[in-house]
Amino acid sequence: MNEAERTSNHLQNVRETGPLVHNITNYVVMNNTANALLSLGASPVMAHAKEEVADMAAIASALVINIGTLSPHWVEAMEIAMKSAAENGAPIIIDPVGAGATPYRTDTLKKLIGATSPDIIRGNASEIGALYTADVKTKGVDSTQESHSSVNAAHHLAGEYSCVVVVSGETDYIVSENETRTVHNGHSLMGRVTGMGCTASALIGAFAGAGIDPVEASLSAMRVMGIAGEMAAEKSAGPGSFQTHFLDALYVLDNQGIESRLKPEETHA
Repeated sequence: MNEAERTSNHLQNVRETGPLVHNITNYVVMNNTANALLSLGASPVMAHAKEEVADMAAIASALVINIGTLSPHWVEAMEIAMKSAAENGAPIIIDPVGAGATPYRTDTLKKLIGATSPDIIRGNASEIGALYTADVKTKGVDSTQESHSSVNAAHHLAGEYSCVVVVSGETDYIVSENETRTVHNGHSLMGRVTGMGCTASALIGAFAGAGIDPVEASLSAMRVMGIAGEMAAEKSAGPGSFQTHFLDALYVLDNQGIESRLKPEETHA
């Protein structure tokens, strides 16, 4: 079975099982993220009150932690939810939004993943680099580096936390302890729309929540993101219409679309 066939099978799996993805995410992207998950075929829930996150994480197929609009109350809820997800066998995805921008963000992330190791971390090059070394800074929530520059940091994080690390950018790198895979699909308009990285993390949660292993879940999610982005860009006049066409592309994407558009990838030890 080739990469396109595996991705199609994984997408069909998501649509058939409709995994419940529990998102503790930021105010900026909640609506975008929920709509993307629905378009894909998953079921989103946004719950962040500490009084209920343990119960919600216990029934969820996957937990996505996104620190975009951070506050002490949400950090407490994230800790509770991550512990509950780990106890109940739900995969945990961390989106380290803005890591490196402020000490509070970076320290909070290290505290979270130090207490409960995630299954997958997805961020841009600066965010992944900042999780590894304090020398890397982030421009707000935007990367200051190309994705290839943080592959080494991703390898160290993958080894330290026994997880998969996804460095997203013009080329997406999916890094595990043993190998590095690349995804080359996507479009420059994706960088002009808020929350596309957050959407990628949520989609990874959907594939992982469908019972797909972390490497394959990350690969399939990033392939689907990139292909849907290309399909949307072909119909869009700019970022505004792109958002609408992107949701439609997620909804209509089929085996033929994946087969015809998936670009060649590389694997490195």
